[in-house]
Amino acid sequence: MTEKGIAFEKLLAIMDELREKCPWDKKQTMESLRHLTIEETYELADSILNENRTEIKKELGDLLLHIVFYAKIADEQNSFDIKNVIDSLCEKLIHRHPHIYGDVKVNDEEDVKRNWEQLKLKEGKTSVLEGVPLALPAMVKASRIQDKAKGAGFDWEKSEQVWEKVEEEISEFRSEVESTNPSKEKIESEFGDVLFSLINYARFLDINPEDALEKTNKKFIRRFQYIEAEAAKAGKSLHDMTLAEMDVYWNEAKKL
Repeated sequence: MTEKGIAFEKLLAIMDELREKCPWDKKQTMESLRHLTIEETYELADSILNENRTEIKKELGDLLLHIVFYAKIADEQNSFDIKNVIDSLCEKLIHRHPHIYGDVKVNDEEDVKRNWEQLKLKEGKTSVLEGVPLALPAMVKASRIQDKAKGAGFDWEKSEQVWEKVEEEISEFRSEVESTNPSKEKIESEFGDVLFSLINYARFLDINPEDALEKTNKKFIRRFQYIEAEAAKAGKSLHDMTLAEMDVYWNEAKKL
């Protein structure tokens, strides 16, 4: 057995022992682990954005634990085990990569994506959008919806067309906001259209909108916390400062 195989066997043995002897681990169900898994996924995403390899390794370990945990619970319920999980994954990967394991020819990444979606439809799905989880955050879901639609051939031809759509949606949004009798429901709808079109344009620029927004969030946090720190050094409270005073520190933070 390889070193990797030995390491995985050790993890499975530890999981068996924890499930048998640890009060907390014995109590867990798939439902109780669900929200923890979501948290671990976001922590991994955060460490990837921070380019922290040590944290990435740690968070990957936490996610792997959850996968093994779910499989252990299912095994206890005579449903499936970790071997079934791995076998199923291997079968799916081989089936959906006929350009590697079959005689299908592809020219580029886009051909691979199109084949992937066509194969899923042959597997019984009625819509290419069925593969988009309903519980995804709205921005991530919009990206996945647009990506899936593209895989089916439903897409703009040029980025210029997408930008024209962005400008059109912004114009409609502004028109609704400035209308004589603005409707909150219509404003919300138009704002959603603006976001959706911007996310679509980001795709054409090969920008991940979720990553871009999160990086902006982090940038804002750094600059705002600089304002708080500098104000504290000066013995001031933000509540007592004018916007102009805070803006001085903000510009200092931008330079840093």
